[in-house]
This record gives sequence, structure tokens and C-alpha cells, in this order.
Amino acid sequence: MQHQYVILTDKDGQFRTELCEGLIPVESYDYLFYGKRRARFVIAGLLHPVRVTLIEETPPFVRNLVPSKFLPCFTSVQAARDELQQLISFGHIDAQLCRVDASAKATS
Repeated sequence: MQHQYVILTDKDGQFRTELCEGLIPVESYDYLFYGKRRARFVIAGLLHPVRVTLIEETPPFVRNLVPSKFLPCFTSVQAARDELQQLISFGHIDAQLCRVDASAKATS
């Protein structure tokens, strides 16, 4: 069975997503905007449909469960990488993706 892949996002100071059973982290990237980290993206293998927990990082710290069927899915890790590159590419801004240890998701 071929995996599908999703991109999870943690936006510093705003919200974070949590891995759960059925999501396997494959690659993680810090999004740097003019040298400052603004977000972390995790490409995760989707083993079966799940509900992804999204938690706001400001009061009242709302938790939402988002069904994976509402997330864009990719047929390969490369397709997910290409999507991330397209997301950060806009004109001549200083934006880059820096690969980090995928296991760092748990501590971000």
C-alpha cells in the first residue's frame, strides 16, 4: 500500500499541530523569513485517516481536531517538498527552508 503524505504546520506563537497514531514524521523544515524562524513544517506519512490536533498557543488555548481528509495530500515526499518550496517562494523575499531532525517535532 502506497502512503500519502501531508504537511503539518507549527506557527510560532500562534498554533501547533501534534503527531498522532497514523502519522509518521518523515522530514521537518524550519521556515526562516529574513533569518528568523516563523514556522516549522513537518512532512508526515499518513498511514490511515486520522484527526490532527491543532492547538492555539494563546489563551484560551483552543484544541481542534481536524480530519485528515481536509488536509492536502501528496503522493510522494518530493511532491510535498515541491509544495513547501512553492509556498515560500514569492518575488525576491529572503525566505528559506532549513531541514531539521524530524524527531524534533515533539519538542518544537
